[in-house]
Amino acid sequence: MIARIIAGTRQLLELHHPGRNLVVFPDDVFIVSYPKSGNTWTRFLIANLVHPEEPANFANINRIIPDPEALSKRELGRLPRPRYIKSHQYFDPRYQKIVYVVRDPRDVALSQYHFHRKRRLIDDDYPKEKFVTLFVAGETSVYGSWGENVASWVATRHGRPGFLLLRYEDMMENAMREMAEVASFLGIAVTPERLARVVELSSADEMRKLEAAQAHMWSSTKDTRQDVPFVRAAKSGGWRAELPESAIAELETAWAPLMQWLSYELSLAKAPANDSRVLQATLEAPRR
Repeated sequence: MIARIIAGTRQLLELHHPGRNLVVFPDDVFIVSYPKSGNTWTRFLIANLVHPEEPANFANINRIIPDPEALSKRELGRLPRPRYIKSHQYFDPRYQKIVYVVRDPRDVALSQYHFHRKRRLIDDDYPKEKFVTLFVAGETSVYGSWGENVASWVATRHGRPGFLLLRYEDMMENAMREMAEVASFLGIAVTPERLARVVELSSADEMRKLEAAQAHMWSSTKDTRQDVPFVRAAKSGGWRAELPESAIAELETAWAPLMQWLSYELSLAKAPANDSRVLQATLEAPRR
């Protein structure tokens, strides 16, 4: 009873974290991804692009690029507009301008495995094969499975105005090129020098330094294991060395058509031809 009264009072005073029940404004811009797909890096990049006067760090990122899971409804309502908002949500028709970041699900599963270790949700010796089975079933995240989350956005919004699809791997290959596309999408005029500064301020090395000094100040890391870094390898393809073959096969079998459409080469499984045609017909337009 007391807990319900406290929760009701927080709701009344708008002190709760709204999450998916966020009040959405028409000019909101959403930076969306499935968890552990590069959202934090993208938040830093866009924060440094939009606010060059205040470099992003782990102490201010929730204010510059707010997280509805970390800020109260009152705080979110008082932010200047347009708001640039972080989200891991599956499709929400209210979102009108979206930068959607996608990453190879084999690397996402591996990154999420280590983040679960950091959050003390699993032990260090927890079997990766078992974790991947839960990951494919959508049981390691409240945002559905990787395939459900990604498909919910690309099948409904790809090729339509107000939707930009970024691949983590393309950002790793050439962050300046991808950020130039983001700047164009957001209507921000930039110079090569400004883009270079954005990328420099958001580099993995710079973020590791900031994490070392500010991990205790950020909602995602302050109550987690400090011996397990949040910013880890910051690379693509780590799954090749760390995931067992059975786990790779399970991931590829689950989402082969979607992975191939996103240009992720399969190493073990093959996409059924019919599934590939159905997916392509649903999406209609090529990825890029």
